[in-house]
Amino acid sequence: MKKKFLAALLTASMVAGLTACGGGSDAPADNGSSSTDNSAASTDNSAASTDNSAASTDDNAASTDAAGDTASSDDPWANVDTSEHVVITYMTTGDTPSGTKEKYDEMMAELNAILTEKVNAELDINFISWTDYLSNYNLTLARMDGTVDLVGTASDWLDAWPNAKNGAFLELSEDMLKTYAPQTWASVPAENWELCKYDGEIYLIPEDNYAQWTNHGFIYRLDWAKEAGLTDGVHSWEDLTEYFRYVKTTYPDVIPWDSDGTQQAQMAGGWIASHSNYVPIDGINAGAMWGGTRDDLYTVYCPFMTETDSLVEYAKMMKEWDEIGVWQTDVLNNRTGTNRDDYRVGTVAAEQHHTQTWTDLVSPTPANKIYQDDPDAESGFFYFGEESGNVTALSITHGAMAISAGSANPERALMVYDLLRNDPECYKLFCYGIEGVSYEITADGLRTTPEGYNQDTDNINGTTNFWWGRNDDLEVLDASRDWDKINALYDEYDKIKIEYPYGQFVANVDPIEAQIRNISEIHDSYMKQISYGKYSGTAEEIVAEYQAAIKAAGVDDVTAELQRQFDELYK
Repeated sequence: MKKKFLAALLTASMVAGLTACGGGSDAPADNGSSSTDNSAASTDNSAASTDNSAASTDDNAASTDAAGDTASSDDPWANVDTSEHVVITYMTTGDTPSGTKEKYDEMMAELNAILTEKVNAELDINFISWTDYLSNYNLTLARMDGTVDLVGTASDWLDAWPNAKNGAFLELSEDMLKTYAPQTWASVPAENWELCKYDGEIYLIPEDNYAQWTNHGFIYRLDWAKEAGLTDGVHSWEDLTEYFRYVKTTYPDVIPWDSDGTQQAQMAGGWIASHSNYVPIDGINAGAMWGGTRDDLYTVYCPFMTETDSLVEYAKMMKEWDEIGVWQTDVLNNRTGTNRDDYRVGTVAAEQHHTQTWTDLVSPTPANKIYQDDPDAESGFFYFGEESGNVTALSITHGAMAISAGSANPERALMVYDLLRNDPECYKLFCYGIEGVSYEITADGLRTTPEGYNQDTDNINGTTNFWWGRNDDLEVLDASRDWDKINALYDEYDKIKIEYPYGQFVANVDPIEAQIRNISEIHDSYMKQISYGKYSGTAEEIVAEYQAAIKAAGVDDVTAELQRQFDELYK
């Protein structure tokens, strides 16, 4: 049984692993309240012991339900037996803190003193390094040895649904959530709990009270765009082409965009979003190659097969970018790119990433030296889908918490999570560190750094990688961010966005797994050539060759199977 479970997780990892940006770049963002971008693991019992654990959990939840209802408001767990001290292990992706380890250890000591006082538990974090993170994450989870309790997960980049389907996560009954995570249960709307169910049971706790945008686009020098005659900035791919040409001519020492040659999926998907009303289904493959449209959400198609003329135009423009010199000639071999850091100091003119990265780069932080060196410097953001008004909000399970089915203490794990997510003291410690050491609050309620603060040794913000329970009710905004510009863009998004429509769709890829893998490999290979203008022949020829290849690999079969599964769920 264990071998079958491990094999299932490995299969899911091979397919869904194609859906994540390299280096965790699509991991949940920090919404301007974190100075870092991204950063898990262990589990090995038999299925029988897992079933027994789940059964005992249900029994405990049932026996304490009445107690939970009568517990005092000051201590919701007054009638829960916490006499035994336990260690709860939280598994997250990311690298273990190194330079800041001393301050990290001090923060964890203070946090664990509070957790011990409140629920007689302490927290330990098991980090899964970004190197080959998805395989290591799933292998650790598959051990089922009781050494992992809380599991940071995601439906679109961390195999949440395959792991729920294959038995890695514990079913969370309503009684269990009400008893052991009462504040979380009360704060999540009923409709959001519905989006956390697989086969009628809740497996995930959503991060649904935290505003973040991870839609991609290009960050660029708005002041230089104005110099180029784009007085309102860049608002189309054609504008971007004009901008790049101007930069290359006017600032010969600046590389317009020093890409590391790995952004082909975001680029091609961004073009499609900007020239159609396509809405992709998360989690099928990295190319986001299947979905519906805003006008017809539940008819599945592959725009890379139907939008031929548009793809030809894309190929032509990328060839033009290559000829302009937007990137280095060896872009497809450039694996040591430092483009984002170079943007901060003004030696490149653009960065391709998501909105949350722009919230950092648009702000006059100490790291963004362009604003110190040039008082006229500005950063704009051209977001994919801007031309067509095609923006989809992030799924609430882009970051979510689960309980390992192998956890020896699932009830206490929920109690700890409830405190991390909802208790102001625990939340601020876990997310920002010790006040007065790693941060302080200004008179107007913003977060800044204390005198004598050293980013390399004192920072805690972003090191615990709590992307599965952030809470806007407790967030303290970063004083270094330009919130006027950030909120203006968020308001623009809010006017045109649709909510992610496929939150309850859990694709069964078993019958189409081989086709998806082959199509993904073909798509990646051809889009590298097309997206960086490195193809031979004409644009028409390369697009025709690409479409013939994915057709031969079974793209129509995948579309038909996904449509069949959509019909079962939505029609």
